[in-house]
Amino acid sequence: MTVVLEGAQNFRSLGGLPLRGGGTTTDGVLYRSDALSTLTDAGLTALGSSDIGAVVDLRTDAERAMAPDLLPDRPMRTVSLPLLEGAAPGLAQQIPAGTQISPEMIRQALAAMPALSDLYVSMLQGGGTSFAHIAQLVAGSAGSTEPAVLIHCTAGKDRTGVAVALILDVAGVERDAIVADYAVSETYLAGPFADRMLGMLEGYGVPLTPQVRELVTGTPASAIEHALAWIDDNGGSRGYLAGAGVGDATLDAVAERLTAG
Repeated sequence: MTVVLEGAQNFRSLGGLPLRGGGTTTDGVLYRSDALSTLTDAGLTALGSSDIGAVVDLRTDAERAMAPDLLPDRPMRTVSLPLLEGAAPGLAQQIPAGTQISPEMIRQALAAMPALSDLYVSMLQGGGTSFAHIAQLVAGSAGSTEPAVLIHCTAGKDRTGVAVALILDVAGVERDAIVADYAVSETYLAGPFADRMLGMLEGYGVPLTPQVRELVTGTPASAIEHALAWIDDNGGSRGYLAGAGVGDATLDAVAERLTAG
């Protein structure tokens, strides 16, 4: 089934990715996206008729309140697993509306902004429980009439990118393909999403430097490669998730779900 969610800019299936041992990942098992708050009527209808049965939202409570997901009128499991702020909404959404921004506040905020590679390692260091829950959801998603899992945050590039890279690595997807899937988000986000997020920051008086543009809409391959290297240095994807409480049988089931068929 080909699913197109009109209104979501960074939505895609993770089927068809090459595996290290040959073959490709199974379609209709795992999807990724930006927030579902801007779905059109057609997009909402498509979501309702899709094979997606669980939606994992990695946004914070404040982000969800600001832009609630639009969900179809049918049973759909929703799981909230807040991670660290993603780079795209982090600066803008932590500034209350109407706040008078001073140049010093802007300077301090920019100075505190981490590089994407450092942000991703921070997510991994503090988000083991959330990533473990995602693995368990994917492993246990077989057997229902809507078995697929959709993972999203705000932009669908940072928190979602790390979560998806981890799951794909467990499944045995080729590293180059994991990196390429992460990196293509920049292309998907170009246009209305990027314009909206950059315009929001500019409205707060934030200078749109190359660093800011990369944090908000960029997906440089080096950032996810750094995160994957950190995972390798900490037991690999299976070892990392095992350390977060995921058993071997569940990890095997994740790989089977994404590679069977």
